[in-house]
Amino acid sequence: MQSRWFDFGADTVVRTDKYIRLTADKPSRAGWLFSRVPLTATNWEVELEFKIHGQGNLYGDGMAMWLTKQRAQPGDVFGSTNRFEGLGIFFDTYKNNRPGVVFPYVMAMLGDGQTGYDKSNDGKHQELAGCSARGLRNSAVPTKARLTYFAEKSLKLELQYKAEDEWTECFTLGDVKIPPVTYLGFSAETGELSDNHDIISLSTKNLYSPAPGGQSNIDRGRRAQRLQAQKAKQAKGGWGWFALKFVIFGLVLTGAYVGFTAFRAQRNRSRF
Repeated sequence: MQSRWFDFGADTVVRTDKYIRLTADKPSRAGWLFSRVPLTATNWEVELEFKIHGQGNLYGDGMAMWLTKQRAQPGDVFGSTNRFEGLGIFFDTYKNNRPGVVFPYVMAMLGDGQTGYDKSNDGKHQELAGCSARGLRNSAVPTKARLTYFAEKSLKLELQYKAEDEWTECFTLGDVKIPPVTYLGFSAETGELSDNHDIISLSTKNLYSPAPGGQSNIDRGRRAQRLQAQKAKQAKGGWGWFALKFVIFGLVLTGAYVGFTAFRAQRNRSRF
């Protein structure tokens, strides 16, 4: 399959009716997916639905989300290149050497193009911020990550894995500077231990800066959407069918909105 907006390679498998599988649950696999067009918005939000799952109690290694100057360069950091320039968000499911830290562990690293990620210590000394996320793997609810950036002001990561519409803040940082032109990408790898690493859906938004002490337009929009969703669930009763659209938006570089579509399909699932 060819895409106007994305390149993919290594062991990545595309199932347009279900997912993009970066790695299957097999040893020594790696896969990647990168945008062809750079993300140039000043303030933005990226929301990803993904699924890390497999058999057994031993598994690894994890996956990553990238906003970097480099693109489509395979390597040994969750399937992508080391010594990158930009931001990496790592969903690490296998503990190498971090005593006292609960895994899966989600962390951010801001690469300068020279400093390498220390895999043997799970990036302890390169960590910008992070959080433990027990239950992220094999979660019974849709697993999501939402990354929000206001240029040189704040970077925030939220996770959904405990319950639908329940977002857990992983970290919020101030004074973070990401390169103004980056490529959005994803990668994953397995070693002796393995897991399925799937991308289900992806969207990006261009944001306006929030007023001092106030909420941004996107915050008010989310609150209204949550209220509408709660009313819909009450009206439908205990059983209902929900449509899940598999959408990857093609990057559209305009001043008001940035979106991108790579692959699209629909699949239905039932919930109790």
